[in-house]
Amino acid sequence: MEQSGHLAIKNLTKVYERGQVVALKDLSFSVKKGEFLVVIGLSGSGKSTLLRCINRLIEPTSGSVSLDGVDVTSLPSSRMRRMRRGMGMVFQHFNLISRSTVLTNVLTGRLGYTPVWKSMAGWFSKADHELAMKSLERVGLEEKAYVRADELSGGQQQRVGIARALMQQPSLLLVDEPVSALDPATSNSIMQYFEEINQSDDITVLTSLHFLSLARRYGTRIIALKGGELVFDGLPSDIDDSRFKEIYGEEAEEVEVR
Repeated sequence: MEQSGHLAIKNLTKVYERGQVVALKDLSFSVKKGEFLVVIGLSGSGKSTLLRCINRLIEPTSGSVSLDGVDVTSLPSSRMRRMRRGMGMVFQHFNLISRSTVLTNVLTGRLGYTPVWKSMAGWFSKADHELAMKSLERVGLEEKAYVRADELSGGQQQRVGIARALMQQPSLLLVDEPVSALDPATSNSIMQYFEEINQSDDITVLTSLHFLSLARRYGTRIIALKGGELVFDGLPSDIDDSRFKEIYGEEAEEVEVR
């Protein structure tokens, strides 16, 4: 696929351990504005590394990542901090401050907009507080604003993570295995929040998922990684049984998440 668009990945490679482990190998693809792109593949295929190379939580070894025409991989750290404002991220294990309130956790989504000295003192504007409450309302947690994060269920903690990402007012949402630790009903509920955000706000969603059934249900497009290489790029309906086994192995059986 031609490497142009909202997000463009070109020849992206990540090598660990002095060249012994190739996590990503020469990946190239592009993502249009407003797409809901799902990345699938076995554990260790490079899904999480890909997401973290896009926002440079992990530095790529070579290749480039461009967002709206800006080469993210060449930015100095000061400009990268500003660039990350437009890249929200939702983590597999929530990454919340467990002893802090839900509201405090959501407010940390404004760190890219707030001077460091103010954020360290916990000083956020009235507008930030209002936006935080609106974000919590959007995920149905406004009544939990002053509850400690570690008192919430796993599904509720992931919804806090979504609200925190929305605080960045991003154009791109990077979502790393958001439902791997959740039961099927909660998994679908969480995925529906991402679907609503994608469709209502025209926010591009790039998420890694373990279950193909969820990828088919929510993705407008799927890419698959195997051993750090791109082995599929197409519509969810294009993944038949032979494609599934090519991606996951001959002995793999598809698990349906309802």
